[in-house]
Amino acid sequence: MPTLRYVVVDVFTDTALAGNQLAVFTDAREIDGDLMQALAKEIGFSETTFVLPATAGGTARIRIFTPSAEMPFAGHPTLGTAWVLASPLQRVLIELETGSGIIPVEIERDESGALVFGRMVQPVPAVEVYPEPQRLLAALGIESSELPVESYDNGPVFTVVTLGSLEEVASLRPDLLALTDLEVNVSCIAGEGAAWKTRMFAPALGVPEDPATGAAAGPLACHLCRHGLVEWGEWIEISQGAEIGRPSTLFARADGADGAITRVFCGGRAVIVARGEFRLGAKGVAA
Repeated sequence: MPTLRYVVVDVFTDTALAGNQLAVFTDAREIDGDLMQALAKEIGFSETTFVLPATAGGTARIRIFTPSAEMPFAGHPTLGTAWVLASPLQRVLIELETGSGIIPVEIERDESGALVFGRMVQPVPAVEVYPEPQRLLAALGIESSELPVESYDNGPVFTVVTLGSLEEVASLRPDLLALTDLEVNVSCIAGEGAAWKTRMFAPALGVPEDPATGAAAGPLACHLCRHGLVEWGEWIEISQGAEIGRPSTLFARADGADGAITRVFCGGRAVIVARGEFRLGAKGVAA
């Protein structure tokens, strides 16, 4: 088994040791799916990505794993992987092949050439009314949602619950076992205008609470636009992760009209903080 090298990047932040942690294995050609899952569990971040040669015309192909499952698409792994690849490839546009299709990520640089912002075009989500809202609200420990409880499928599925204030979101103490039984990824949001706060719980995926959820940020913008709280085409700023000591800032935008979503964007910053390697023998022991 060759040496398996990875980069650790904090995503949706410009400050090291904040945001959402991501491990990126930059050459995963010798890593099969079972080992990918084991490595993601060993590292223990919300997600870990594995970079492979492109097969469908993109810059590279990636596979995304939580500690317990593979994901077709996720936001912070896509942005973080593009951030890691942008410098050595010297590209403005990184097109990543995912289980939900090719995700283009545009990278902005300052005058010195340093990376300062990344912006992805996300899959347009399918929208459905959540079938058991009262069970979900009970699991969250709340009585009602300010907007309809709806689910957005852009690869993963996120269900959005809207609370009345930032304080209500901050004080949530959900029943994680009940959420696991429901097999739901739930984004709990509050805010107004262009400033919103969210907490995202996905214990069924091995992520009790996520520090920053890029794949849910686009649907959050869609939800607000569809229900008239934000104008179509307006960028919003989303705060997440403070309650678990990983403050994050995400930006999202939904384009559309009359309830129909046409394009979805999510963006943010990232910081590379570490590099490491695994040396595994034939039986999976350190070499």
